[in-house]
Amino acid sequence: MSDSFLYTTPLDPRAKPLIDELIHEYDSRYGTYFNAEGAAAELNRYPPEAFAPPHGNFVLLIRNGETIGGGAFKRYDERTAEFKRIWTRNNLRRQGLARKVLIELEAQAARQGYSRIYLTTGFRQPEAVGLYLNYGYTALFDQTVDPEIHKTLPFEKDVSHLAEPELCVTGGNR
Repeated sequence: MSDSFLYTTPLDPRAKPLIDELIHEYDSRYGTYFNAEGAAAELNRYPPEAFAPPHGNFVLLIRNGETIGGGAFKRYDERTAEFKRIWTRNNLRRQGLARKVLIELEAQAARQGYSRIYLTTGFRQPEAVGLYLNYGYTALFDQTVDPEIHKTLPFEKDVSHLAEPELCVTGGNR
């Protein structure tokens, strides 16, 4: 069993399982709560170019030729990447795959010059809330009240420590 990351676009046919399952997942949890057209409208809210370098990226986690997870980010502001569409295949959950995708996205965002991550999840996704809280994200909402009051639950994380140190070039002899 060999897992690898593939940087591509949401238009890649290998991304179809991710997109299809996200639509199913969001529709089954939220129906038309956020949008009368359902999850497909939310996923199509951003053009594919938003998830392309230099300001974004889109990654798939591949195992034995099959897409088993993935995620993306886009520019939120000059120093902040906004993570979107973090997903793992339904029948492979609880194996740390979402965390693996999260780590990869954080590293890639840092490589692309971002020092902060911002993301939101829905109030009916306690698994995602747990993942983010357990992996160092700070909740930007009141966790003591019913999460449905907030609808979307924002998080942030500083990833400046992931940036590669700049090379120092000096002249002269030592």
